[in-house]
Amino acid sequence: MDLKETSILGDCIAEHWYYRAKAAAMMRLLGPEHPSRVLDVGAGSGFFSRRLLACSDAAEAWCVDTSYAADSEDEENGKPIYFQRSIEKLDADLVLLMDVLEHVDDDVGLLTSYVDQALPGARFLISVPAFQFLWSGHDVFLEHKRRYTLAQIEETAAKAGLIPELGVYYFGFVFPLAAVTRIAERLRPATPGSPRSQLTRHHPLVNRLLTALCCAELPFLRINRLAGLTAFCVARKP
Repeated sequence: MDLKETSILGDCIAEHWYYRAKAAAMMRLLGPEHPSRVLDVGAGSGFFSRRLLACSDAAEAWCVDTSYAADSEDEENGKPIYFQRSIEKLDADLVLLMDVLEHVDDDVGLLTSYVDQALPGARFLISVPAFQFLWSGHDVFLEHKRRYTLAQIEETAAKAGLIPELGVYYFGFVFPLAAVTRIAERLRPATPGSPRSQLTRHHPLVNRLLTALCCAELPFLRINRLAGLTAFCVARKP
């Protein structure tokens, strides 16, 4: 997750509807094949690695992010979690790239560098923002380079040497509202000032409502190739 969003949500990250729903989607997509060692690329606060350590048989996690001031380590559910600015090689059986590839110019190159380090058979779980027509000031604030369709992220994975196994959209139930909001934003006259994130702390009632809406979508997650705010790709190194 982006550290800019961490600074906005503070201690409320684990309760925010967006991250709760995304973590639930991650667990649903991974299914019963739980990892033993996780490499979390562009991990930020390590939110998704911590969820895996807390809710699966994963034994340890390595979070890599160039924005860290220094290497450090912590624990989650009695299991070690390491935070490093870089890593050369790790025999992880799951590599997470949660909202990472949209930040770099050469997405295939970055992904390839981690595919080359991974063991044969390692799984990759990739998430990216979906649909370029949803581009907004939120993307500018987070310094995104692009948004993706499922076909585009699956093609990126294949070019990096992975075999895509599953591609889905998520946040489909909130997609219509987000689409209307972002298109309306572009139609309004530009206002002076720096771009801002659309991620905010909501009233508890709104937060619960949005959480319930996303939870209701989970049973259909694996068949949604139609629309959503996020595109997921599960792929494997041959």
